[in-house]
Amino acid sequence: MTAPAAALPWFADGLRFSCTQCGNCCSGTPGYVWVDHVESAQIAAFAGLTAEQFARQHIRRVGRGLSLLELPGGDCEFLQRNPDGKTTCRIHPVRPVQCRTWPFWKSNLKSPRAWETTAGHCPGINTGDLFPLPAIQTCLRDNDTRPL
Repeated sequence: MTAPAAALPWFADGLRFSCTQCGNCCSGTPGYVWVDHVESAQIAAFAGLTAEQFARQHIRRVGRGLSLLELPGGDCEFLQRNPDGKTTCRIHPVRPVQCRTWPFWKSNLKSPRAWETTAGHCPGINTGDLFPLPAIQTCLRDNDTRPL
């Protein structure tokens, strides 16, 4: 038996997204890229650093959480701007769950208006691949413990 339509979220038919490598999600207004100790250790290993070295050089404590550092102006320090106008994440294979689940965050999905507002800053929203409801719900669940 399926759930009644009223119980389904507004995005029950899925949402389209395709990363354009614009870098907008990795730059702009200063903020936080939350990492946990496991993610930090994975990024450290990928970067060829010990967990302690990585923490000293690339992490700041914010309340009880840990966040990657930013450059002046709000860019994530791992964002690389390329001559062709595209961007690259220097830690893409081991990027934190917050980055892997963009744009399917609770704040972006709270209403159709919030989604469209986010689309005004992210040219990949409403284009490309259709992400079905279960995939979006997985992103929400993966981010559920994050202070987004």
